[in-house]
Amino acid sequence: MKKLIAEFIGTFSLIFCGTGAMTISEVTQGADLTHIGVAMTWGLIVMAMIYAFGESSGAHFNPAVTVAFAYAKKFDWKRVPGYITAQFLGALLASVVLWILFPTSEFYGATLPAMDAWRAFVLELLLTFFLMLTIINVSTGSKETGVMAGIAIGGVVLLEAMFAGPMTKASMNPIRSLAPAIVSGHYEHLWLYLTAPFLGALLAVISCKLVKDDQCCASGC
Repeated sequence: MKKLIAEFIGTFSLIFCGTGAMTISEVTQGADLTHIGVAMTWGLIVMAMIYAFGESSGAHFNPAVTVAFAYAKKFDWKRVPGYITAQFLGALLASVVLWILFPTSEFYGATLPAMDAWRAFVLELLLTFFLMLTIINVSTGSKETGVMAGIAIGGVVLLEAMFAGPMTKASMNPIRSLAPAIVSGHYEHLWLYLTAPFLGALLAVISCKLVKDDQCCASGC
């Protein structure tokens, strides 16, 4: 239960701060928080939550990461539903709180692509591929721990949010897209954000197996 609570709190914090920065940028029309500020917020909150909960739950905060760890045999499949449920509830609560705090917002950080849906799908798949590739190579088992893990993963999130944010909002996380969609009512092209991250994360695991030894994805590796 403690691991699930950690995932709930961590995901709540991630979505509240990340989409909160996007919401503030929206309601102030970017006057006080620019795109760079939003990208930095995402990177810093990811880094902070990894250091806060990496030892407790592994700091997944993302169903695609949880499923990819299970596929890599670093995480028990039986624990996947509980983790995803905790992540969803944390993300949804964060979006509801933002809805209460900023009633004039229309999107609450919803992910609406600024390009063709299939191009956005490919971009989100690649973004998640790069993210999971970093995660699986700096993690210990299914835990994103160690001095460099938070910096490396948070840095990748910041980097990808910086250059891809204007195009797809750089979601890389199905729950991160689903929760704001539910609160804002903007479900346009939501399907791509619910599928591309899973495929990208799984491809990262496969690539890891191709370039490392046969036991690279064994539990505790």
